[in-house]
Amino acid sequence: MITSAQNPKVRYLRLLMEKSRLRQQENLFVIEGLRELEVALSSGFSIHTLFICPEILKDAEKTNRIKEHARHTEELDPKVYQKTARRGTTEGVLAVMYGKSLSPEDIHLPETPLVLVLEAVEKPGNLGAILRTADACGVHAVLVCDPLTDLYNPNTIRASLGSIFSVPTLTCTSQEAYDWLVLHNVQLVAATCQADTAYDACRYKKPTALVLGSEDKGLEDFWRERAHCQVKIPMKGIIDSLNVSVTAAVLCFEALRQRNTP
Repeated sequence: MITSAQNPKVRYLRLLMEKSRLRQQENLFVIEGLRELEVALSSGFSIHTLFICPEILKDAEKTNRIKEHARHTEELDPKVYQKTARRGTTEGVLAVMYGKSLSPEDIHLPETPLVLVLEAVEKPGNLGAILRTADACGVHAVLVCDPLTDLYNPNTIRASLGSIFSVPTLTCTSQEAYDWLVLHNVQLVAATCQADTAYDACRYKKPTALVLGSEDKGLEDFWRERAHCQVKIPMKGIIDSLNVSVTAAVLCFEALRQRNTP
């Protein structure tokens, strides 16, 4: 039982939660909570070290099944756990996980794929919310181009409810994403405030990539110039745009609606 927050293993765990550079260097990240951990395991991710607080555990049977996947398991006393966990609803479970490094070539698309391309997204909460939408709409891949946050930021995992593990998600350059999409004959639909075409006037039944820009600058010229179609969401108020995660949800569900309509 680890009883000190200064224990080297606990200090390393906390550093992984806080430092993006360390996560990338070590190819490790942290998951809080049974639900997210179960999704990760079912999606082929592996546990490096499992940390549990026996006094807080709510589902011992489920936790024991998860322990079978862990190479190492450490027990934390409640005070150490509460100082370490960022959320109060993680059910006494933290895990250091091995990351996955995917390239576009690792993703196998169906005949009529729906892909999300996110350019220079910087807020982990937005990225997580978009991934949750991607899971709900059956998006086949999410390409995060030139990101300003890493995929395994704890806030991204939290906001995605674990869908970052269920939806094939990778980082790459815009050029790499574009070349891959061209190779698969995918139409590029760019969301911009300056477009003349309403989002529901575009046809999404063909292979489609929905391309969204950063929170503050929108899409760069690279994607605007290469898009087959630029669309906008009509706004009735004084604000000219929606949060990028809301925009992604509107476009994804419109694509899903069209694809479900004979």
